[in-house]
Amino acid sequence: MYYNNEVISYLQANKILALKLDHAFTETGKRVSHQIETIGAGATRVLYYTSCFTDEYQDVCQRQKSEDLRFARGVYHILRSENIVYEMLKIYFEEIFRYKTSDQLDHIKHLLMAVNIHIAASSLTNTGFAFAAATSVAAGMNLSLEISALVGNWSSRGIASVGIYGVVQNAADSADRLHFTYPAYYAALYAQELEMMYFLIAPLFERAEAVKAQWATDDSIADIITRMIR
Repeated sequence: MYYNNEVISYLQANKILALKLDHAFTETGKRVSHQIETIGAGATRVLYYTSCFTDEYQDVCQRQKSEDLRFARGVYHILRSENIVYEMLKIYFEEIFRYKTSDQLDHIKHLLMAVNIHIAASSLTNTGFAFAAATSVAAGMNLSLEISALVGNWSSRGIASVGIYGVVQNAADSADRLHFTYPAYYAALYAQELEMMYFLIAPLFERAEAVKAQWATDDSIADIITRMIR
């Protein structure tokens, strides 16, 4: 709930919730420098929507409409008070630990204990370890910093609509990068209508190089978890 309150607070402060969900279902901002980038991305996205008036670029138009719809669905999950940050982390660790044996999980757990990180899994099952790892990472996250870095504060500058689309464009770009770098995790998020919310945890994943876990050794996975928590 804490994480959802942080997300909703920023969405409200930056007027992202002013983008009506019913409109999105039917039709379709770190510092000043980042705010400019966000506004620029929004202006570009709005410009792309002019492609809807030409037959040649209907694919661009339809893709953006789909992204708007998927973003709205992600916001809907937040408004339902679902802990989407924890959920996205849990899905990630479920993918990482899916085919790990009990001995491998025990090895990873001992590597983490050696650096004073304790994963409180009641049993060394794949699902139980994924839940515990997600809980540990979520507990150490400073989500408000992550959101403010991505969204910025442009609500009082008279350009809220463009800013909204800047956030949506950033969300779409983050989802596209994830689709390319970690297709399995992207697909798992997509199935839960959360891939457009990945931008909320993208800075954490980039800092920890978390996408490398898909082909990493058990020792490297322990290192990634350590970086995610610290």
